[in-house]
Amino acid sequence: PLWLPGERGRSAALAEAEGAAIESRATAAQLRIAATVREAWWQWQRARIEVNSARDQLDNTRRIAADVARRTKAGDLARADQHQADGAVASAEANMAQAEAAVAAARQHLRALAGTAPAPSEVAGALAEPDPSAAAADLEAHAALQELKDRAAVAERTVALAAAQSRANPELMLATTRDRGAFGEAAQQTITLGVRIPFGGGPRHDARTANARAEATEIQAQLALERERVIAEREAAKVRVDASRAQIAAAERRAQLARESRGFFDKSFRLGETDLPTRLRIEAEAAEAERQAARTRIELAAAISAWRQALGLLPQ
Repeated sequence: PLWLPGERGRSAALAEAEGAAIESRATAAQLRIAATVREAWWQWQRARIEVNSARDQLDNTRRIAADVARRTKAGDLARADQHQADGAVASAEANMAQAEAAVAAARQHLRALAGTAPAPSEVAGALAEPDPSAAAADLEAHAALQELKDRAAVAERTVALAAAQSRANPELMLATTRDRGAFGEAAQQTITLGVRIPFGGGPRHDARTANARAEATEIQAQLALERERVIAEREAAKVRVDASRAQIAAAERRAQLARESRGFFDKSFRLGETDLPTRLRIEAEAAEAERQAARTRIELAAAISAWRQALGLLPQ
């Protein structure tokens, strides 16, 4: 077969575009996998916060129950107070068991995605991703957009190649023949040179060109929609980070006040100035405040990670 006018150059351009599309498709797949791993990682960190909070609450309720038991034996408190304190311990133990089950499930899910289980001693603060404020975040360099742009380039070059292939390729034929008329005679050799020139491609070529153009138009529409989605995702991720930063100060302040109140009521309870239900309520409020403060710190780190994901940055 012989090249049609412009077919060779357009075929090479199409092959080059397909190679770039394969690379961008691999990068986009890495980014999509990173989103799944990031979510699993921070879900594990949230579960660990719940375990730590449940453990602290269990330790504190056991300490209160031990104090109530001692005072009940001394006659300072009634048996009903002992039952109430023991019930609080049982509730804390149930919460602890539930939290441990959740963290084990989250850890196994992360192991299934990453291939290895994270060390239980790993802490979120040491492995949080850096703030992307100073990172290069060119919108058009986003892997999802680059994948569609490379696909669009492949479609456009497919259209150009289809336009050049308006008919079947001409064919150059070369044949050689050796024969002899009778035994003993010298062999005669003939060479045949032929050229086959087909006519236009007709409806088949028109259908192929139309399909290529339709695919190119569809990919361009997808690219426009994806660009709007990425812009909206970036803005939402930035707002989430700002909101998380604002929440940290309030959560830390609440936790500090709850710790101070716990100390006040613990002292007054030991002196017999506060009843047990009030002491247990203050303990529950303090534990919730501590959990919320820790959870807010995790949410900020997770929000920064989601912001980096929206910017198209892989985990660090």
